[in-house]
Amino acid sequence: MEIATEAMSALLPKLGELLKDEYNLDRHVRKGVKSLQTELSLMHVALRKVAGVPSDQLDEQVRIWAGAVRELSCDMEDSVDDFMVRVEQNQDRQPASVGRVITFLSMIKRLFVKGKDLHQISNAIQEAQDLAKELTEQRQRYELDIPSTSTGATVDPRIIALYKDVVELVGIDHTRDELIGKLIGVDEMSNEKQLKTISIVGFGGLGKTTLAKAVYDKIRVQFDCAAFVSVAQNPDIRKVLKDLLYELDKKKFSDIHNTARDEKQLIDELGEFLVDKRYLIIVDDIWEEKTWRYMKCAFSRNNLCSRIVTTTRKISVSESCLSTNNDIIYTMKPLCDGDSQILFYRRIFQHENGCPPELHEVSRDILKKCGGVPLAIITVASLLVSNQQIKQKDEWFHLLNSIGHGVTEVAIAEDMRRILLLSYYDLPYHLKACLLYLSIFPEDFKIKTGWLIRRWLAEGFVQCERKDCSLFEIGKSYLNDLINRSLVRPEEISDDGIVKSCRVHDMVLDLICSLSSQENFVAVLDNIERRTPNFQNKVRRLSLHSSNVKLDNYQLDASSMSKVRSFVTFCPPTCDSLPSLSSFRFLRVLDLGNSGGQSGGHCVSLKYVGKLLHLRYLGLMNADVDALPMDIGNLRFLQTLDIRSTCIKQLPATVVELRQLIYLRVDPGTRLPPGMGNLTSLEVMKRVMPHLSPHVVQELSHLTELRALTIDWYDMEEGLNKALVESLGKLRKLQYLNIYCGSGLMDLLREGWVPPRSLITFHSWEQGIRFFLKLPKWINSTALPLLCCLTIDVDEVQGDDIQIIGTLPSLRSLSLRALRAVGTLVVRGDAFPRARECIFMFPLFPSLFPAGAMPMVQRLTFSVSARSFAGGDVDCGMGHLPSLERITVHLLLHDDHGNRVASDEVRDVAKAALKHAADAHPNHPTIEIL
Repeated sequence: MEIATEAMSALLPKLGELLKDEYNLDRHVRKGVKSLQTELSLMHVALRKVAGVPSDQLDEQVRIWAGAVRELSCDMEDSVDDFMVRVEQNQDRQPASVGRVITFLSMIKRLFVKGKDLHQISNAIQEAQDLAKELTEQRQRYELDIPSTSTGATVDPRIIALYKDVVELVGIDHTRDELIGKLIGVDEMSNEKQLKTISIVGFGGLGKTTLAKAVYDKIRVQFDCAAFVSVAQNPDIRKVLKDLLYELDKKKFSDIHNTARDEKQLIDELGEFLVDKRYLIIVDDIWEEKTWRYMKCAFSRNNLCSRIVTTTRKISVSESCLSTNNDIIYTMKPLCDGDSQILFYRRIFQHENGCPPELHEVSRDILKKCGGVPLAIITVASLLVSNQQIKQKDEWFHLLNSIGHGVTEVAIAEDMRRILLLSYYDLPYHLKACLLYLSIFPEDFKIKTGWLIRRWLAEGFVQCERKDCSLFEIGKSYLNDLINRSLVRPEEISDDGIVKSCRVHDMVLDLICSLSSQENFVAVLDNIERRTPNFQNKVRRLSLHSSNVKLDNYQLDASSMSKVRSFVTFCPPTCDSLPSLSSFRFLRVLDLGNSGGQSGGHCVSLKYVGKLLHLRYLGLMNADVDALPMDIGNLRFLQTLDIRSTCIKQLPATVVELRQLIYLRVDPGTRLPPGMGNLTSLEVMKRVMPHLSPHVVQELSHLTELRALTIDWYDMEEGLNKALVESLGKLRKLQYLNIYCGSGLMDLLREGWVPPRSLITFHSWEQGIRFFLKLPKWINSTALPLLCCLTIDVDEVQGDDIQIIGTLPSLRSLSLRALRAVGTLVVRGDAFPRARECIFMFPLFPSLFPAGAMPMVQRLTFSVSARSFAGGDVDCGMGHLPSLERITVHLLLHDDHGNRVASDEVRDVAKAALKHAADAHPNHPTIEIL
């Protein structure tokens, strides 16, 4: 029902747009629009009441009525969009003065087209009026009872802390250490050197993946190579095997996803790669025994103490993972009362002793109903916090009564569903549409957050709420709200606290897939019988999960495709699985990438893409495409164009007509046409190579809305270097700047560029030895108050440089590389107050880490001369870093001229001293010495 509300919310503003003078509607049509607007506004009030009530509590007639209103809203929105697109298209085609006769004929043609368009919109409005009145009369005739029942969100720091430190929070630190002992142990007997497998089994929501990930993160550095892969319910075995190879050696197998290899070839390659290595592999979320039978063939049974961990919901699958008497099944158990309380209180109050006395009893009763299931505890706790404010006591009791009998071992799935539904119905209606859209993704799919938000924008789910905030920022707040409510799980969190990718727990995905099917929101084609869609209704969104799908089996014809708004693939499409683009009329999102690699067999045809006048999002990453059609300039509403990892070498000249384009992502070798400065709506432009398109340097200055820019800058003449610095100086909204550089640009940036105060990230990736000669003067706390991430290479680092960088108030991540260090490096005790990761790639002095500095640093990388340890006078001060978790040390054995100056004995002494320092640290951080 909430989707009907969302559809109506999108339609009503568009009806208001139709009344503007630019559309020149006659009096009769304007009156019809106003009447329809009034009728639908009244329906909207009723729909918002319906949306807050669980569907199983609604009368069947109410559900039917709301479904009919949803279809009316979507159809009417399509008609309004179609009219607006055609009006704008005709306005853009005013002819030049090429003769009176041609001008007269063009005018007659435009008037004819305009008349036809007005006739169509008039008919659509009349039909909608009639249907709206009929639906209103139905509601009154049957006396349908409609039950009674934001500002931009940021990610709640409590939820970030929860997912960062989830091991301790859910009380599995002891289990983790116990499992590690069983996995690697201290026994050096021969049987411990054989390949050993531990299979973790338990129902959904108990934390199997969390436990496996905790074990993996703790011990992975002790192995020659390691990989963590998810399988899910309907796996593409080839993709899983390719993921394994890529995780084991990202450099060697960097292009593995773009190869056309079958399962046997991949298994052979895995076996050959692992045969002489001590490896750790986690295979998460196995559903079927046959899946494991495929995969286990790839694992070499050497006597190098290699280890495998699997997770599954099924005991039979867990048993199939055992091959020797040495293998172990570990059965997950619910959390004990004490650990349940810790997890619950920390999610709500930030620490386990924060609960006020008046909430103790109701908290205990709520936790009893959660049954020690971490997912249930986190979900329920999130319902008790709104906008980082704890809800009132009466709302706690209301929630307690709403849960029902709670999670029991007998009906775990149904009980968890009930708890998750509470969270779903607590959402505002605009977030319900955003959440249901996630049913378009396969299980265990890692969703890039920027990618997801841009698709929400294209669908029209994100509404402009504040004039001082971009739609993308509003969309980001929507996602943050879903994360705060624990309905979406953050996967990758950057050092500046930004969620870069996320996943949906499979139990949440099951729920939203079910709700999405009820609402006719997304149709998934994946050859799983239980999810086979019913195409009796109009298809609005179509998601292809399997290459084996044949559209003919679903009786999908052109009329079925005509109302589709999103078509997305998650596998290399074939001739049988890919509908003709000519079938789509109202398509807003077309994403033919996401397959993890090109199919190598079927080249995607973009012949009709220029006819998709409603298109907002065109994603072709990894698709077999070698050119964009010239008529792509017709797509005047296009917001996103992503063509990375394709064979496209040049953008057509008509791309510069895409005036609403916000996001452009190309491959480094792609040539851009003249006129790119016309794209004044661009906010993100990545992997531009100006040496292939020099005109872009000057045109860049016109793109004043840019907030993220990535440039590959190779050897250019001095004039262009200066022009680029001047253009960059005019981009005052820039927040993220990445420069892959191999030219003399660096010192021009150091001397002539004044960065915007809004800058959050600056990365300069050097090729060769052309570094900044010295640290730029604009790197200081006054000029860059918001800078969070800094990657910079300098020829020499000087005495005060570390101190200057250390005063940057927002800095979370630093990578500083230098050819040499000059003078004594002095760091104050209050330096780097918020840094989480620091990389210093130059010889360090013992004074670098004094007490009080870097209080929050978790990952530390530095270089140190092995000879410094010979006299025993080196103290790296790691004991002063209270948050340290991981250390990487580059032990220098040579001088600046390449001569080896440290013997093997000196190297071993240095290694022993470093390991002793790590062992002596209270956190016992992992250490890697290179």
